[in-house]
Amino acid sequence: MRDDHAPAAAGDPHPGAALAGDATAADVESLRKHSSVYVYEAPVRLWHWVNAAAILVLVATGWFIGSPPPSMQIAEATHQFVFGYIRFAHFAAGQVMAVGFLARIYWAFVGNHHARQLFVLPVWKAHWWREILFELRWYLFLEKEPKKYVGHNPLAQVAMFLFITVGLSFMILTGFALYAEGLGADSWLYHAFGWVLTLFGNSQIVHSAHHLGMWAIVIFMMIHIYVAIREDIMSRQSMVSTMISGHRSFKDDRPG
Repeated sequence: MRDDHAPAAAGDPHPGAALAGDATAADVESLRKHSSVYVYEAPVRLWHWVNAAAILVLVATGWFIGSPPPSMQIAEATHQFVFGYIRFAHFAAGQVMAVGFLARIYWAFVGNHHARQLFVLPVWKAHWWREILFELRWYLFLEKEPKKYVGHNPLAQVAMFLFITVGLSFMILTGFALYAEGLGADSWLYHAFGWVLTLFGNSQIVHSAHHLGMWAIVIFMMIHIYVAIREDIMSRQSMVSTMISGHRSFKDDRPG
């Protein structure tokens, strides 16, 4: 007869692991070491995915606006509205992104302290700069092991600030300025954003800057996706699932 108080063998079910099914002693010990922190609140996660969808629509439609497709011989010209639909999708996605960005700014004030990382860079902290250098070495495969971070690591924080906080602000301002030009100088939108056209000199320069901004965001998106997947595999904490569940899970109990 087996002694229930005897230590379990490495491959045997742990006697106190009823809730974990067939978990072994090693499995239970591994579960004990895992921990998580609630980082991204629901509004932040919702904004992230809605914003990502809006950017995808804006990039696809913006490409066609900058490089219009050839005439589509599917009906008489007066019965087609293909380019009109492309423009409508672009304008609608831009408005969704703008409203979402304003809501995200609001949540930076009322949400947890992680919600403010996107808008504030602690450039006055020497430790923060040292960690940026460490992250650069890690991404260049010059460090053997990554550090643990609850929110964004310092290098990711800089990238998010430049391409999201500053980048989206730039795209929203120039986008609405171009939209306002089409509405006319008497529109309230032109009174709100017409100064952007004056600042750049003319609308063609604004068009070019807006188009270049699109490519900058495309490059950022590719790097962002690559790094998120890379860190999910190689780092000591979760990445992709964190923006779904809100919890940052850690893979070991060693200090960061």
